[in-house]
Amino acid sequence: MSSVLSQAHPWLDGLVAYDPGKPIEETARELGLDPADIIKLASNENPLGPSPKAIAAMKEAAEGVHIYPDGGGYKLRTAIAEKFGLDRGQVVISNGSNEIIELIGHGFLNPGDEVVAAEHAFVVYKLMATLFGAETIEVPDPDFVHDLDAMAAAITPRTRMVFVANPNNPTGTMVDGAAIDRFMARVPDHVVVIFDEAYHEFVPDAPDTLKYLREGRNVVVMRTFSKIQGLAGLRIGFGLTTLEIASVLQKCRQPFNTNSIAQAGAVAGLLDEEHQQRTRELNDEGRAYLERSFAEMGLEYVPSHANFVLVKVGDGDAVFQAMLRRGVIIRAMRGYKLPEWVRISVGTMPQNERCVATLKEVLAAS
Repeated sequence: MSSVLSQAHPWLDGLVAYDPGKPIEETARELGLDPADIIKLASNENPLGPSPKAIAAMKEAAEGVHIYPDGGGYKLRTAIAEKFGLDRGQVVISNGSNEIIELIGHGFLNPGDEVVAAEHAFVVYKLMATLFGAETIEVPDPDFVHDLDAMAAAITPRTRMVFVANPNNPTGTMVDGAAIDRFMARVPDHVVVIFDEAYHEFVPDAPDTLKYLREGRNVVVMRTFSKIQGLAGLRIGFGLTTLEIASVLQKCRQPFNTNSIAQAGAVAGLLDEEHQQRTRELNDEGRAYLERSFAEMGLEYVPSHANFVLVKVGDGDAVFQAMLRRGVIIRAMRGYKLPEWVRISVGTMPQNERCVATLKEVLAAS
């Protein structure tokens, strides 16, 4: 009798599951460290935590968790639509913005299709494409910046979607509005363009991609509450798109894909502009400190527009392990084909200072 595994999709052979940043609790158990003495600068989280208003809203919502959540997300979708001047029907809420990628795959990808992405873009694009039997065309990104002209040239009749991460993870680089306009002018009607804007709120003059929705283009703009909102543990995000594409994505999602506590926290956090501004100020100060420190240490780094910095340290895996043993969690980049680099998230200033001091110690000992 043949194994059931032989019936699995052949395109899954060799696919490596997504490897998230190492949790504090796991590090403490493995190394015998006190969790209170560990700092995590690996997953681009908000060191200030959620908005106090979001915490209050979540506590109130917790009293009603015996009731199923609003499956249509009426309050949250209405708040998002009003904030961005769109119709509520253009808003799809999701279990993290990652789920929007999956929903697009369910709705539009078939085996043999093609997806275009930058070489050093978020690994989940390729992972999700592979799950649906599609091929990912990875376009080189000189100086770690999306080459939108080359990405447009890579589009073929088999291409179903193009991912543009702006700012990009893990490089922190951006493409400007003029480059995006030039790119969009070349995108044919059979292609959906997905703008992944998880770090959008950290950029004071980010390009306006919502204008393409107003023009009726086949565009999905992904945003998340995990970063500037500090709600990563809730797994809540959203996609903004045309009414037609939104109707397809709504058919593809699970019932109750976002829980009631997450919806309540997201509504409150969305409206707390003061908390977002405090986060931006802390991030700007911390990012400048990290980049200045790396320059003083003679380390190559990529100037960032997000809440992390990509820095070249030699053996990224070894530096990651050495930092880990000292209670500082960062992110090794071998999975992004960058074995000599690590990505360091911006923390509070005491966390940033400890990270830099530890990095100096590790590099001096190597």
